[in-house]
Amino acid sequence: MQQTIKPTEAELEILNILWAQGPCTVKDVHEKLALTKDSGYTTTLKQMQVMLEKQLVSRDASSKKHVYTAIISQEQTKGQMVQRMIQTMFNGSAMELVVQALGNHKTSKAELDMIREYLNKKKQKK
Repeated sequence: MQQTIKPTEAELEILNILWAQGPCTVKDVHEKLALTKDSGYTTTLKQMQVMLEKQLVSRDASSKKHVYTAIISQEQTKGQMVQRMIQTMFNGSAMELVVQALGNHKTSKAELDMIREYLNKKKQKK
């Protein structure tokens, strides 16, 4: 059975860094977080320790500096979070989610073209 992923907003910020940068020390993650928000090093350390317990990340403690790696994939996390959002906020309607997203976001012509192409491929498969 597939693990249900429920990272908090703060955990998602850390995961995004690990997905983009690859394996990192707490110091590496903290420095990236400090670019956009005011947070203490010990807070980052504690969050990453909790994430280790939740099995969102792994830790290599073989050297002096512990290196953390995301265990869960970005795609799997996105998929589960979108499914949860569709179920809880849009009463199971993916169409309502799409309408809301397109209505509240300035969508470029290139993005709309990609959406059309995606929908055409889905249509052809059915």
